[in-house]
Amino acid sequence: MPDAITIRNLTKTFGPKVAVKNLDLSVPQGSLCGFIGPNGAGKTTTIRMIMSIIFPDSGELSVLGKASAIESKDRIGYLPEERGVYRKMRVLPFLTYMARLKGLDAGAAKRKSLDWLGRMGLGDVARKRCEELSKGMQQKVQFISAVIHEPDLLILDEVFSGLDPVNRRLMRELIEEQHKSGRTIVFSTHAMYEAEQLCDRVFMIHRGVKVLDDTLADIRARFDPKTIVVEPLNTGETAVQRRFPDIESTLRSFPGVSHVERDRDGFSLGVAEGAEPSRLMAELAAAIPGGVRRIELKRVNLEDVFIDLVQSTAGQHVDRADLRNPAAEEEPAHV
Repeated sequence: MPDAITIRNLTKTFGPKVAVKNLDLSVPQGSLCGFIGPNGAGKTTTIRMIMSIIFPDSGELSVLGKASAIESKDRIGYLPEERGVYRKMRVLPFLTYMARLKGLDAGAAKRKSLDWLGRMGLGDVARKRCEELSKGMQQKVQFISAVIHEPDLLILDEVFSGLDPVNRRLMRELIEEQHKSGRTIVFSTHAMYEAEQLCDRVFMIHRGVKVLDDTLADIRARFDPKTIVVEPLNTGETAVQRRFPDIESTLRSFPGVSHVERDRDGFSLGVAEGAEPSRLMAELAAAIPGGVRRIELKRVNLEDVFIDLVQSTAGQHVDRADLRNPAAEEEPAHV
């Protein structure tokens, strides 16, 4: 089965700035791929080249087996980073117009538009002008316009930006639904936790250069932190503080533990070479004074993987503020 998107040696510059450099990428059909990296990494530039909005300086790409997205436009759904609806149009005519552009007849366009508005909790805005809607509502309308024609390939650029927590969850559910329907989905984000929740494949880019391209399962196996997280069972803050020195001493001398780090709620323990983590956790749970509230293997964090890769291969500093949860720092678009 041919890949949905194939990129070979793609480069794009803007004056002296190299936005994308010698990029290779294959997106398998039917995959849900997270295109991640900090702000300014080159994600949107790459997506615009895939969509034939801008063109590369060099390199080759194909989309759904064609030389450009223009040749496959009716099989692609696209939600751009720059949100934009026809502000003076009313919502239902806007959606039916967009659906007609993608090949639906008038009856199907109207019927599907009304169905989608109902699903998105926007049934009462069909006759409103787009400019009357909140930013979050406009974004949901644009998402409808991207999926209404049931595309084979769905490309979403920073789809979660500006949504409140309720609508972020709704958007995740809709993306999962589209994926289960067999569609290939690529979504870009600088919030890596979103990719961890959704993707089966992750592609990382930094300063226009690919730093990682693999399935999420293989990334977790490759970058396994071999760390056990222990949170002691406590009966009050004072009791915990009094017990922690004894617990820490027990952990540091425990067979199979290579090192111990103290944190706010408990400890992070390194698993020594040759130790079997599941057995070690069982033995620790039985040996810790007072018992444990939580003991588990730490799952690899994409943010940590990305930062380690960039700093080890390029000696570059990455500001975690560029990767943090945007829902915690943006004013939400209430709907």
